[in-house]
Amino acid sequence: MNSEQLIAESTGKDGNGLIPIAGEALGPPDAYGPDRLFVYLRLDEQAETGQDAAIDALERAGQPVVRIAIADIYDVGHEFFRWELATAVAGSIIGINPFNQPDVEASKLATRELTSSFEKMGMFPTETPIFAGTGLRLFTDAKNAAALKQGLDGEPSIAGYLRAPLNQIRRGDYFAMLAYLAMTDQHEDALQAMRLAVRDRTRAATCLGFGPRFLHSTGQAYKGGPNTGVFLQITCDDATDIPVPGQKYSFGVVKAD
Repeated sequence: MNSEQLIAESTGKDGNGLIPIAGEALGPPDAYGPDRLFVYLRLDEQAETGQDAAIDALERAGQPVVRIAIADIYDVGHEFFRWELATAVAGSIIGINPFNQPDVEASKLATRELTSSFEKMGMFPTETPIFAGTGLRLFTDAKNAAALKQGLDGEPSIAGYLRAPLNQIRRGDYFAMLAYLAMTDQHEDALQAMRLAVRDRTRAATCLGFGPRFLHSTGQAYKGGPNTGVFLQITCDDATDIPVPGQKYSFGVVKAD
């Protein structure tokens, strides 16, 4: 179990939680707002002077930094225990049960209802994009569609609609990209560049997860955690779909629901 799943799934519920930021390349101090806590796991036998200097710069700028020195690689097992205990203590302080995952379970039930409906009807309810162009289609619910339309700067466009939610990011918010794409180096490089562009412009914390794996890591926090997230979900048509044995639906259908 990685620390991202441990923290997000355990603490993100009942409108509370800690949002772990994993895989976001370290930037200069002015790339961050005042809502961050940096934890520096430093392997003493393979210390990187560049990383040390970057952490020192964050600390000098007033960012809170927790330094944990690891003597050798075999001390990683000790860190597993530290973070498991710390997460349980954090849950107690926040006032939530760190050992359940109510919103993940609710999502499973909702998915079963949708797939059962597909078994009976052979299709999902029709969705209409709020905008389409250049090979992309944008979908959202009616409430968000109205808010995005008000936030448009100029004539409707793909870029304008994507820019509108970013303009809504406020101090203390975080931005998350949920990508139902093949987990390739090319896709990850492009998405990482996007998340850093958002961070550097807004100073907001950013998350990136490939579906469906993020559902059981940060997914609980996205659903049940603090209402401070701005989400962009990216999907694509499947080049090759695979049927689910014994069912009328395919894995592509499960992904689409």
